[in-house]
Amino acid sequence: MTQTTETPARSSSPPNAPQRRKPRIHRAWFVAAVTFVTIIGAAAFRSLPGLLFDPLHDDFGWSRGTVGLAVSVNLTLYGLTAPFAAALMDRFGIRRVVAVALVVIACGSGLTVWMNSVWQLLLCWGLLVGLGSGSMALAFAATVTNRWFTKRRGLVSGILTAASASGQLIFLPLLSWIVETYKWRPAAVTVALTALAVVPFVWLLLRDHPADVGQKPYGATEFVAKPPPVTGAARRAITALVKAARTGPFWLLAGSFAICGASTNGLIQTHFVPAAHDHGMGVRAAASLLAVIGIFDIIGTVASGWFTDRFDSRRLLAVYYALRGVSLLFLPVLLAPNVHPPMVFFIVFYGLDWVATVPPTLALCREQYGDDSAIVFGWVLASHQVGAALVAFLGGVVRDEFGSYNVVWYASGALCAAAALMVLVIRRRGPEAGTVAVAV
Repeated sequence: MTQTTETPARSSSPPNAPQRRKPRIHRAWFVAAVTFVTIIGAAAFRSLPGLLFDPLHDDFGWSRGTVGLAVSVNLTLYGLTAPFAAALMDRFGIRRVVAVALVVIACGSGLTVWMNSVWQLLLCWGLLVGLGSGSMALAFAATVTNRWFTKRRGLVSGILTAASASGQLIFLPLLSWIVETYKWRPAAVTVALTALAVVPFVWLLLRDHPADVGQKPYGATEFVAKPPPVTGAARRAITALVKAARTGPFWLLAGSFAICGASTNGLIQTHFVPAAHDHGMGVRAAASLLAVIGIFDIIGTVASGWFTDRFDSRRLLAVYYALRGVSLLFLPVLLAPNVHPPMVFFIVFYGLDWVATVPPTLALCREQYGDDSAIVFGWVLASHQVGAALVAFLGGVVRDEFGSYNVVWYASGALCAAAALMVLVIRRRGPEAGTVAVAV
């Protein structure tokens, strides 16, 4: 009898790649789920600043400008830390950087319970929480998306961006109730405990790279080996900035995203509650409206990720900024003691547009800057937070000087119109220029 032998099927994995049975659900989706929950936990602290203006004024006599300065420091560091955090993730791994960041956030928020002077507010809420949250910024979501996904990147970046809105949705009503019922200190402790509660999930479930579990990135046709740790995180972040700063698209993306931050985190998230309170609306009612923004932000951001996989990111951004600017021009006449249908329409409209800008901006960074896109996006995010920080501070100063936020609403609306024009002049780059990317 002649013995026949079968030639083993070729594997797309290298010889040193672990061979494991292919799971029904790709591990990338579990990593994305853990990332989503992590960002939700970190988002808890972002719900609190807008609720603290009046309580801190009542307890310590601090002006809105003073409290706005602490929020401004927080937002600035949130942005400036992001590109270095992205580089640190390449050096030490996603899991370690995120776990340490959550502990820093918990320390900063928890220590505010004992503060009694402005410098302590700046240290705890500005420096510590700013540094920790910057490491948990959207550059974290960009790093996870770039490493674990080849297809569906627009959708995944939209889902992870929506995590911040989900955290706002969950924690704003709770924190506003705690502030009104038990004052602001228990609310700060709640934020600290929430950040600490997420640490075990990160350490046990998050993985740095698909190669760690012997899998290809989702949608990839070949196994991707885990790259060696990249040393010189600070140098790499600065080098990526210098290279990107020599190109026009970087400044257009950074400028438009600065306006995005000014009109969201710096303006509405920070000043909407005190502005509504100026018109006689209760703090809990105003905070609930911000939570509604969080609901529709999830819908708008996930939809934006889906659109980004299919349509020109420049045109999407132009539409988003233009609609946001128009809505801000109507806000001064909508503020009233009670919640009424036109205000609800504004909240829904603004919620759909809130961070819908992130997936197309991230896509443009990938298109323009390739392997450095996560770090470059970190710098673009830094401009977002600088814009937010300026308005968080200047909004409080304007309110102290004029007794009204109207000038801030109108100026922000005009800036959004400028952002719409800026993104339209960014030129396409690469072999797929002029085509529409369709997800498969």
